[in-house]
Amino acid sequence: MHYFEKTFPLRISECDVNNLWRPDAILVEMQEIAGDHCSSMDAGRDTLLAHGVVWVLSRLHLQMNRYPATGETITLRTFHRPVRHRFFPRYFVITDASGETIGAASSLWLLMDFETRQSVSADRLPIPLLDNSDAPEPLPLPGAISALETPATEIAYEPLFTDLDPNGHVNNTKYADFLVNTLGIETMRSHVISDLTIHYNHELLPSHPLTLALRRDGDKAQLTGLRDGTAAFDIGAFLSELP
Repeated sequence: MHYFEKTFPLRISECDVNNLWRPDAILVEMQEIAGDHCSSMDAGRDTLLAHGVVWVLSRLHLQMNRYPATGETITLRTFHRPVRHRFFPRYFVITDASGETIGAASSLWLLMDFETRQSVSADRLPIPLLDNSDAPEPLPLPGAISALETPATEIAYEPLFTDLDPNGHVNNTKYADFLVNTLGIETMRSHVISDLTIHYNHELLPSHPLTLALRRDGDKAQLTGLRDGTAAFDIGAFLSELP
C-alpha cells in the first residue's frame, strides 16, 4: 500500500473550550496531508494548476472514537484507492501515541477545471496515480444523509473573507465550523461530534448568501445550507455527551 503519514503534537490553537481537537482542525490536517501525499506523487496543487485543474472535495465521512486533547501526539495516515468514474476515493486513519486508532475518515474528491468551475474526467490528471487497489478501507465511502423531520432553526449567513481559500470558494474545512457554531456553545460544551458526514453539493462563492437550516432530533443533527431554495451542502452528525 502506498500511503503518506505524519506525526505531530496537538496545539492549543487547534483545540476547543473543552481542550479537545476541533472538528475543523481535523479537517484542516486531513486536507494538508492529502495535498502533501498528492505532491509526493507529482499530482499536487501546483502541478494540477499548470494543467488548469484543482482537487475539490465532494463528500466526507468522519468517525471519532475519542477526541485527543492539547499536547497529545497524533499520527495521521492517508491513502487513496483507484478512481471510480470521476471520483477519487481517499481515506484517513488517526492514531494516538499508543498506536490505538481513535478516528478514521473516508472521502471522495473530484478534479475541477479552474476556469469553468466544472468537474472533469480523470483524463485531465497529468499522471496516473499509483495503484492502491488492495488497500483496506477503514470506513465505507460517504453515504446518504438521513433527513430529519423536526422543525428547522434558520440563520442567514453570507461567506466571509476567512471562509475562502486560494480556489476562491469556501474551504471544505469551514463547513465543520458552520455546524458547531449553529449548534451553539452550550451544546458543544457538553457534547462532541462522534460521526460527521458532509455532502459538498455546490461550491460556495463570496456572492452566495445562504440560509443555514439546523434540525435536531435527540443525538442527531442535520445542517443544510440553502441557496435559492437548493441545498448547496448537507451535513449529518451524531453527537455524544462528554463524560
